[in-house]
Amino acid sequence: MHQPDPGVVEKLSRELNYHPIAAAILVNRDILTLTAAKSFLNTSLNNLRPPFSLKDMDAAVDRIHKAIIDNEKILIFGDYDADGVTAVVIMLDFLSYVGADVSYYIPHRIAEGYSIQPKHISQYARPNQFDLIITADCGSASYPAVEAANRFGIDMIITDHHNIAEDLPPALAVINPKRHDCSAGLENLAGVGVAFFLLICLRTRLRETGYWNARPEPNLKDYCDLVALGTVADMVPLTEENRILSKTGLDLIKAGHRPGLTALLEASAIQNQSLNAEDIAFRLAPRLNAAGRMDHAARAVDLLIAKDTAAAHKTAHTLNLLNRKRQDLERGILADIQRFIDSNPSLLHRRTLVLYRQGWHAGVLGIVASRIMHEYYRPVVLISLQEGLGKGSARSVEGINLYDALTACRPFLENFGGHAMAAGLLIREEKMADFQAAFEKEIQLTTSPEALVPSLQIDSDLDFTAISDDLIDELELLMPFGAGNPEPLFLARNVKVVNSKIVGKNHRRMILSQASGYTTATIAAIHFNAKDEDAKKTHFDQVVFRLHWNRWNGKKSAQIVVEDLA
Repeated sequence: MHQPDPGVVEKLSRELNYHPIAAAILVNRDILTLTAAKSFLNTSLNNLRPPFSLKDMDAAVDRIHKAIIDNEKILIFGDYDADGVTAVVIMLDFLSYVGADVSYYIPHRIAEGYSIQPKHISQYARPNQFDLIITADCGSASYPAVEAANRFGIDMIITDHHNIAEDLPPALAVINPKRHDCSAGLENLAGVGVAFFLLICLRTRLRETGYWNARPEPNLKDYCDLVALGTVADMVPLTEENRILSKTGLDLIKAGHRPGLTALLEASAIQNQSLNAEDIAFRLAPRLNAAGRMDHAARAVDLLIAKDTAAAHKTAHTLNLLNRKRQDLERGILADIQRFIDSNPSLLHRRTLVLYRQGWHAGVLGIVASRIMHEYYRPVVLISLQEGLGKGSARSVEGINLYDALTACRPFLENFGGHAMAAGLLIREEKMADFQAAFEKEIQLTTSPEALVPSLQIDSDLDFTAISDDLIDELELLMPFGAGNPEPLFLARNVKVVNSKIVGKNHRRMILSQASGYTTATIAAIHFNAKDEDAKKTHFDQVVFRLHWNRWNGKKSAQIVVEDLA
């Protein structure tokens, strides 16, 4: 459990006029002063750091400006996940608005693989006479493609946020806040965040040259719904700029001004006013990603650029069907892996799980890897083999840098890319055993056994009698919750079940009570995926829970969501 300094908590509580519990949560997030708290709570777009501070931004803006003025052909080349798709859409929309000759290309996940490759230059960009290629959420490791573009006289601008080597690809501009020589302090931006910062700078350059004298200057805030969608979906830390962009974007999504997102909300059975970052991460993003995993990411683009409500609903319905298909495939692979682990229990003596099989659908391996990682709490690599080549997805636990571990195993890999928590890779079948051993050895050398023991970071004890409307309202001001800003966890002791019932398959809805001194307080609770033994208990020594408003049909009531019981 966190143990914040009581003096710092009391001072911050008094200065903010906040509940001491809310102040303690801020301190637990290393927000220790009134200035830091105000900066955290004030999510105005005016608080974004200067976008021109990103390395190579000037060169990129100058080149795109020239392409607009000279009516050159521009190609946006994007990644096939939600982050890449949203980055493509905001750049496509902006450049279309300013009258540029622009189109986009997203590769097929299975048939073409990740990022831009030499074949995309020779077989698509050159025959279609593109003058400029701008990548979206990819390209940092695409040296051969950039070299091919240079040979054909096509300029390339890379916008990306994935880990990047010291040796940069020889593009006209490489805008990646993770560049070692970039001091902007924006390294946590998602790919769509980098694209958004590029648009801010491009709009400024067009203003300086009088471009907006002939047409209204666009309000870039209108793109924040898509920026929030891509940012939350990519699981980057929801702090600083990402917090500002996500908070602003969530409000825009709730306002329902984009037909595609409104249709996706309805298809996901989400009420606009109750939307939060968790809904994006676990309900909206999977449906968008299902397009690239099961079909083609162009379907997700079609949804987000839709102007017609009927067309948007039709596409959202298609994504829903693809998502169900994706879930069926996942269940099959999960069952396959579980049977294999049950038959080979010695696998769990290792600190890593590297599993591979012929015929696994490569498009869903990332999600399955994430589920296996959470189940067994260790780095997981799942690889689908086909004709001697393996395509893999990897996921890691908090505190173990996956990208660094894969870098140490580079001799056994054809290619890889990603970041600390998630990565993709290509490997020859004959290198599988060597990679398996090298990856396990690297994690053993760099990781203590304690790092592989899951733990809940509890923010504070919280008796039911201390729960108030004001406290829940103040907790909502700390949203959006996600990576880097986890939703607060509380602990209540000696809790009784007043009544309960099972809803859905195995969710337990309860009324809980707790005595504190001479007072007894009750509160509604939901325990998702309750184990059989927990669903029968009528008393708990400890309950770990999240606290928020339960909104339904225009009404709200206090509710706790049970995370753990003892």
